[in-house]
Amino acid sequence: MAWTEFLKEGVLDWILDPSDPSVRFWALQYLKGKKTDDKQVTDSQTELMKSPCVKAILGAQKAEGHWDDPNDMYLPKYTASTHSLLILSELGAKRTPAIEQGMEFVFSCQRDSGHFLTNVPKTERGRASKMTDGCCLDGNILYYAIHFGYLDDSRVQRLIQFLSDDHSEKNGGWRCRAFPIDPSKVFPANCYMGGFKALRGLSRIPSKKRSKTVKNIIETEVELILDNGIFRYLKNVDGSRKDKAGWKRFGFPLFYQSDILEVLDTLTHLGANDERMQDSIDLVISAMSEDGRWLLKHSFNGKMHCDIDVKGQPSKWITLRALRVLKRYYG
Repeated sequence: MAWTEFLKEGVLDWILDPSDPSVRFWALQYLKGKKTDDKQVTDSQTELMKSPCVKAILGAQKAEGHWDDPNDMYLPKYTASTHSLLILSELGAKRTPAIEQGMEFVFSCQRDSGHFLTNVPKTERGRASKMTDGCCLDGNILYYAIHFGYLDDSRVQRLIQFLSDDHSEKNGGWRCRAFPIDPSKVFPANCYMGGFKALRGLSRIPSKKRSKTVKNIIETEVELILDNGIFRYLKNVDGSRKDKAGWKRFGFPLFYQSDILEVLDTLTHLGANDERMQDSIDLVISAMSEDGRWLLKHSFNGKMHCDIDVKGQPSKWITLRALRVLKRYYG
């Protein structure tokens, strides 16, 4: 089967329409195979910096570089500094002085261990904190830090080292007090959704720059996800597997949450092609409308600095991600 069998007439033109330069920026690369230095790609990135959503997010940034609370990068949710930088990276924004200011504020929340907590430490003791909760936060920060060109920054290298050291060799994943609330209702021992966000961040490290440890962690986490059928990590009373129903409703952006499509996007980015992915692939295919588009089923619109697509309507972002997954999976 070829992925183009899922590409209905007019859909690619719809995704590539210059009216949404962010979607076009990624589609040119992942669906049309354009290089990052291709003129169409660079022109799209220039245009997306002038798009309403990017302008709204950057327009809400304070002169000091943060968004919202000057002492907390995480609250209020969806508009604070780390959420804003994550959306900007997913929209394809380029590194600018304003984004560098925002990154410096986020780095001010980093502990000596390399781990990030949500608040700016007020004392040296606070900066020396040994707390390790929050692999989802670390994973998202790693994701956008790499997008904005900070991979070789010593602070990002400390974050990667922290994720490497804190990874559980015995059970996979990363420990978190918030997971599991009830161990009898899940299969994984450690935070499943947070572990995926950490994997997503690590997956953005170019393969040639991944240490042996990072490569081993990626292999472990991919296998853990496949063993859990991607979205079947919950446990019924009788011990059988139970679907994570919310993961069947595709959304963008997702912040600390996730869904089948986002997980498949990372797995296929890493080159995974395994029969244990097929049920999830089939769910993606079954969610396609007759016109070859996918709907936005989960949304944070009304809570962010800007709305992205319309809930219940055809979504360029979900369609882009679905086609990208199918192209990689079916080659």
